[in-house]
Amino acid sequence: MKTANLAIVFTDIKGFTERTSRQTLEENQRLLQVHEALLAPLFKAFGGRIIKSIGDAFLVTFESPTQAVLSGIAIQDRLWHHNRQLQEEEQIHVRVAVNVGEVRVENNDIFGEPVNIAARVEGITDAGEVFFTEAVYLSMNKAEVPSQEVGSFELKGIPGKIRVFRVPRAPYRVLAPTPDAVLPTPEEASSLPPYGNLALARVESNLDMGQRAAAVGQGAVAVGQRAAAGAVAVGQRATVLGKQARTATDALWARAYAKLPSSITSKVSSTVAGWGACAGLVVVLLGGGLLVNGGGPTMRAIRDVEGATGTEKTQRVNEAKRLIKLEEADQRAYLSGRLEEAQGNMGAAVVHYAAAVRKDGNGRASSRLISLLKHEQCGVRSSAATAVGGLRLEDARGALESLADDGGPNEGTAGGFLGLGTCDSKQAAADALKRLPAN
Repeated sequence: MKTANLAIVFTDIKGFTERTSRQTLEENQRLLQVHEALLAPLFKAFGGRIIKSIGDAFLVTFESPTQAVLSGIAIQDRLWHHNRQLQEEEQIHVRVAVNVGEVRVENNDIFGEPVNIAARVEGITDAGEVFFTEAVYLSMNKAEVPSQEVGSFELKGIPGKIRVFRVPRAPYRVLAPTPDAVLPTPEEASSLPPYGNLALARVESNLDMGQRAAAVGQGAVAVGQRAAAGAVAVGQRATVLGKQARTATDALWARAYAKLPSSITSKVSSTVAGWGACAGLVVVLLGGGLLVNGGGPTMRAIRDVEGATGTEKTQRVNEAKRLIKLEEADQRAYLSGRLEEAQGNMGAAVVHYAAAVRKDGNGRASSRLISLLKHEQCGVRSSAATAVGGLRLEDARGALESLADDGGPNEGTAGGFLGLGTCDSKQAAADALKRLPAN
């Protein structure tokens, strides 16, 4: 008989039984596939070993209790990002419970009282929470994981009372890595992930989440200094004025330019030739209703993040965040998306753009989302399709139809959605089209 001292994690989906009773078998299977795709990579990223999954439940072991709790925190933040792109009835909410103790290991399974305690604690855990026992609290690294006592509970089949702790919600001090960094206000914190990406940020850059991609041509670059990674779709017809002005680095005017009358384009062509690397360029296409602005200090700070590494990158990211907080409230989510793109965090960028559209109707954000339907990474296209479908962006119909018909690079390749299975942005686009208003 083999024994081992392990941290045990139990998770399950809130309301799973009720939900499956009103869904088709195919819908239930897809729900479980998405659930596994969201959670499994994070378990593995923190060193977890998936012992088994039964329906909507996971049983996972870790050698480190600290890593076990961090995996739960990362999962809750990851689900928060995922759910913000979906209607309430399509969201996934899970409970995470952690215990630690000596268990019996047999035939790729584990047994013993620590397993039973973990299961019982999972039963009292609220959706969206990470609960853990006193045994975990005493053995984990408290400098890495914030904690708060919930209380002592009598659990069925377990002698005595068990003290239970939880991970409190962000913001934490760790959100301010440098003295000049700015913590979010309570209002801003309510629109951030529940645990402030405390754990997710540690592993996100090493995961192929299907929503991340290398920062190849960030979407837009300074004229005369960088080349745009590709054509970017203009998602909606609108005159963008004042604080809604788009930056020259968006390079989105290329497609719209082709549709303008020759009387305008001939004049614009001669003007463009003299732009060079002017950082403060302003182009007004009066006939096309499009105004492009060079950006200002916030966009310049965001562009400065590209290519930076180490301490310099951290400083530039913090400076960009500081400037974003000084912007108008209805521009912060969009600019935060641009900053995530500058760091190569495409999944987080999609979430910010979707939030900007949902909350403020930000035209730049919706156009950015639509442009990502042509991204070279299949996972990014799929993520953008899910977002525009959830937002029911009618302006995305043409781009979605093209994607649903033709697909794009790396279609059907391994390591698709969140690193599991195969990527199918064509199907994601087809699903998004079904959610758009009927013509």
